[in-house]
Amino acid sequence: MHYSDSETRQWATFLHLSLLAGVLVPGAGFVLPIILWQVKKNELPSIDAHGKMVTNWLISAVIYGAVFGLLSFLLIGLPLLGILGIVSIVFPIIGAVKANEGTLWSYPLTIRFLS
Repeated sequence: MHYSDSETRQWATFLHLSLLAGVLVPGAGFVLPIILWQVKKNELPSIDAHGKMVTNWLISAVIYGAVFGLLSFLLIGLPLLGILGIVSIVFPIIGAVKANEGTLWSYPLTIRFLS
């Protein structure tokens, strides 16, 4: 999907970057993206696709984190948790850059719950 409206690009960028809010306020990285998506999706229809992508990533990351946490008892989960932490920072940044360019970027490894 490609769009040119500057307001849509700006809000889509905020939506992706809001995943990083949890770095400053615990839990904000889960709540803020969903709130932004729900508030703006009717006003800016292109935001809906970004909101679904971000929400799918949130759900996927929680599932991966739970599985990797369990695998920590076998020691393989520790490096996987580290990798998950890194991609949980990198993916929103890439998503925000692409959104600012007017493109919807699909986060790799995302399980599609919402389409």
